[in-house]
Amino acid sequence: MPELTRRSLIKTALAGSAALTLSGCSVLPRKAGSSPQQYAGAIGLPDGSFAVGAIAPDGTMLWQSPVKTRCHSGCNRPGAADVLFFERRPGWAFYVLDRKTGKQRHRIEAAKGEHFVGHGVFSPDGRFLYAPVNRYEPGEGIVAVYDSHHSYQRVNTFELNGIGAHQITLHPDGQTLIVGLGGILTHPDYDRIKLNLGTMKPALVMMDRYSGEVLAQFQPSHHQLSTRHVDAAPDGTIYAAYQYQGPAHDLPPLVARYRNGRYEEIDFGEPVHRELGNYIASIVAHPENDLVAIASPIGGTALIFNSQTGAVIEKAAIADCAGVEALAGGDFLVSSGRGKLVRMGKSHPALEIASMSVQWDHHLV
Repeated sequence: MPELTRRSLIKTALAGSAALTLSGCSVLPRKAGSSPQQYAGAIGLPDGSFAVGAIAPDGTMLWQSPVKTRCHSGCNRPGAADVLFFERRPGWAFYVLDRKTGKQRHRIEAAKGEHFVGHGVFSPDGRFLYAPVNRYEPGEGIVAVYDSHHSYQRVNTFELNGIGAHQITLHPDGQTLIVGLGGILTHPDYDRIKLNLGTMKPALVMMDRYSGEVLAQFQPSHHQLSTRHVDAAPDGTIYAAYQYQGPAHDLPPLVARYRNGRYEEIDFGEPVHRELGNYIASIVAHPENDLVAIASPIGGTALIFNSQTGAVIEKAAIADCAGVEALAGGDFLVSSGRGKLVRMGKSHPALEIASMSVQWDHHLV
C-alpha cells in the first residue's frame, strides 16, 4: 500500500475514534477494576532519601523500595509483575521493580548524551517499552524503545522532531503512541532553567509505535502552553494538559481534547483557571465513566470534569496535590507532596484517606 494512502487511513481511523471502542478496549491497559488493587508512586522520605512506594486503595503502605535519586512516574508491564519508575531532573535511569514485593530487578541507564523525562508506556503484549528521552546537547526529543524480553536492551529510536518530550501513553487502538511535547529546552548543566521560552513549539503528537512515523500533530492556542501530560479514554478520546509559561496574570485554557477529528481546548472559566495556577501536573480519564480528573500543585486544586461537556463536577483544595489515578467504582485517588491521599468522586465531598510522612511525587501508577 502506498505510504500516503496508509497515512490517510490511519488518520481517518483516529478521527473516528469512537469506531475503535470495541477493538480498542481489549488492549487498553486497565487503570481500575483489577483485584486486588494497588497503586505505586515515587516518594521522598523524611531522612532526605528516595523510594518507590506501593499502597492499597485505603492508603495502607504495602512496600517501599529504595532508589538512588528522585523518581517521577512509571508504568506497569502488561502480563508480568513488573512496575517501572523513571528518574527525573535529569533522569539517568529507570528501575524495574517486582510489583508485589518492590524488589529491584533491573536498573537501566540512559544512553550517553540522553536522559529520561519521567514517563513510559508498554506495548499491549508487554514486550516493548516506549520512553520519551531528551538528547540534551542538541535539545531533541525522541522516543527510545526497549525490549523487555532481552533485559530491556535498547532496540529502536523514534524522532519526534521537537523539544521537551514528556508524558507518553497508548491509544486504545494498540498502535498509536500519544506524546506530550512540552517545547521547553533544558540542559542538565543549567538545572531547571528554561532556555527557550520565547520560541517554544509545544504539541500533542501521535506516532505509529511500529514505524515511529508521526501521524498527526496539534499545537495549543498559545506557543507558551507547554503540552506536558496526556491520557486516552477507552472510546479513543485524547486529553492533553498544559503548563503555561507566560505571564501569571494570563489565564489561558489548560486542558485540550481530541475527538472525532477535532482538537479543542476546554474553558473552565476564569475563577477555576485562577485556582489552577496555570499548571496541571496530572490528567486521567476514568475508564469506567465519562469523568476526567486533573491536579495542580501550584494552585493546590484538584478537580473532576465531565468529558462530554467540560463542566466541572467536583473540586477540592488539596495543598501540593499532583498525582491522580482511577479507582475501581468510578472515583479517583489524588496524592500530594505533603503526604496526603484523597478520594474524590462525583456528588460526594473529597475524603482524606491517609496522611503519611512521605512526599508523593507528581504521579500515581
